[in-house]
Amino acid sequence: MSKLALYHDDTDAWRLVEGDSLNLMAKLPDSSVDCVITDPPYSIGIDGASWDRFGDDRLPAAEAFERWTRAWATEVRRVLKPGGHLLAFGAPRTFHRLVAGVEDAGLEVRDQLLWLYGQGIPKSRRLPAGRGTALKPAYEPILLARSPLDGSTLVNLERYGTGALNIDAARIGEARYWPANLALSHAPDCPVALLDGHSIGPSRLFYCAKATRFEREAGCEQLPARLAELYRGRSHRPRVLRNIHPTVKPLALMRWLVGLAVPEGGVVLDPFAGSGSTGIAAMLEGRPFLGIEREGEFVDIACARLTHWAKESA
Repeated sequence: MSKLALYHDDTDAWRLVEGDSLNLMAKLPDSSVDCVITDPPYSIGIDGASWDRFGDDRLPAAEAFERWTRAWATEVRRVLKPGGHLLAFGAPRTFHRLVAGVEDAGLEVRDQLLWLYGQGIPKSRRLPAGRGTALKPAYEPILLARSPLDGSTLVNLERYGTGALNIDAARIGEARYWPANLALSHAPDCPVALLDGHSIGPSRLFYCAKATRFEREAGCEQLPARLAELYRGRSHRPRVLRNIHPTVKPLALMRWLVGLAVPEGGVVLDPFAGSGSTGIAAMLEGRPFLGIEREGEFVDIACARLTHWAKESA
């Protein structure tokens, strides 16, 4: 696939552009996007990938990551409509740099959502006497930020349709509880269920399991199969996969975020589209999607998945 290529389906429900997000966002008009939902690199050196490494001999990685975040968040602020929201996933140990970069770009930090899960595997060295170097990951933070309003919230809503969250669309369970800034993922016998397991009546929290193998691979049948390590540890072996993206987000979670933050019919932008989960969720929720992805192998995966789910939702 050639660089700066544009991919889309016949209905234009989704568009995906291959290239660098900073360069391509600069070509978008001001105030042209209703919401940005993205899972950017975390600067934790995930799987040794070059796209997740920042810094050099002149600039420490943490500072380089914050500067880079400020750069793309500045473009996000420009292309967002007044009051448009940004939802960005992060890693616990670099999240403060993500938040600082976004805030320095002029976006208003509104909240921090937490997606808790029980299936994480510790990325720790096993040292003598039962010691280690890290805890087991059990959550991912999600930054909720907002572009500055043009007037009051009500005036902004009337002018642009943005500035507020879709509370009723994201209410929880049969009892229709107000959505919380905490989402839980659990498998059978997973301990996170205990956080809400003793409440009377339906759950007050949003439960969302990690992406299943079917969900990861659907649409990718024609792509080459490769060995990939989704989890590391002595009890986990590499799997044969076609979707080799390391941080595939579950569609249920992404659909909930789209329903919460994007006005009906509003355009969703993901400047780090990865394997296309934001785009699939936007399409399934009836929101037009524009994605940008630099890595060609992820573009192939995202196009395959988006094409599959477009047919499923037709």
